[in-house]
Amino acid sequence: MEMNLEKPYVIGLDMGGTNSVLGIVDQRGTIKAQTVIKTKGYPDVKEYVKAAVEALQPALDVVGGIENIKGMGIGAPNGNYYSGTIEQAANLEWKGIVPIAQLFEDALGIPVRVTNDANAAALGEMTYGAARGMKNFIMITLGTGVGSGIVVDGKVVYGSDGFAGELGHVVIDHTEAGRSCGCGRKGCLETYCSATGVARTAREILENTTTESLLRKLDPETITSFDVYQAAEAGDEVALKIFNYTGDILGKACADFAAFNSPEAFVFFGGLTKAGDYLMNPIRKAYEDNVLCIYQGKAKLLVSSLNGSEAAVLGASALGWE
Repeated sequence: MEMNLEKPYVIGLDMGGTNSVLGIVDQRGTIKAQTVIKTKGYPDVKEYVKAAVEALQPALDVVGGIENIKGMGIGAPNGNYYSGTIEQAANLEWKGIVPIAQLFEDALGIPVRVTNDANAAALGEMTYGAARGMKNFIMITLGTGVGSGIVVDGKVVYGSDGFAGELGHVVIDHTEAGRSCGCGRKGCLETYCSATGVARTAREILENTTTESLLRKLDPETITSFDVYQAAEAGDEVALKIFNYTGDILGKACADFAAFNSPEAFVFFGGLTKAGDYLMNPIRKAYEDNVLCIYQGKAKLLVSSLNGSEAAVLGASALGWE
């Protein structure tokens, strides 16, 4: 990634289903200024772009204007790096194919690149974070779903159509009992190892066992992965079992993923990583117990070093240096 010193800043846009965070970032990964607008509420995408550009103006003033900006990167659901478009994103208002990069290029007059949020996280980690200097690693994002960014020889893998690297939708349970997934299939990794998956596991274990647990005091329908973490902190047997179950599945899946690119590391990112060793220890154990012998003891299993609230913006901004 060549950095042009004449233009010392880039813009990063993290486009979530609810909010969009825009940040101006320097080469060290320091966010110099940032602003937030709602993603929802703009039925016409052109109105959204206009609102984003307006919201950016005070932030641009902080760094001396658009002439100091090298480029802009956008991390968006179903963002396609090749075409600069967002395609059929389930949780955005704009249906079909949205030429988001072109719209921002026209509005700002700088190069704009787009990718999906997990690929953006991988780029951020490689540019500013735990994977700095690494050429082969796999980023696993553990949020509402499970996303991934696969880096081979220093490049994010986009595949033939821009949509490669959907490891959350690798099926890990092919039986009838496989959990149904939002993608329409059953047994996807995402249904077990996302924050939502952890809550599902909690409900299943509470329903099918009689072990005493702090979690029984909560309404099963509203249990979150954070509730499970708090119970684990208190030494709760059921909570620990939930994390062991989740980590075991994720570690075995990563043992399979190692075959793609013999990674130097797996970097885990997202809300669920706040569970720390409760999750990471079972992941590490299952990984080493199941990985092919030639890969044993080679990959580090790391938690992202980027500050959670900033990471998505930093990841998107990393595209701006390209």
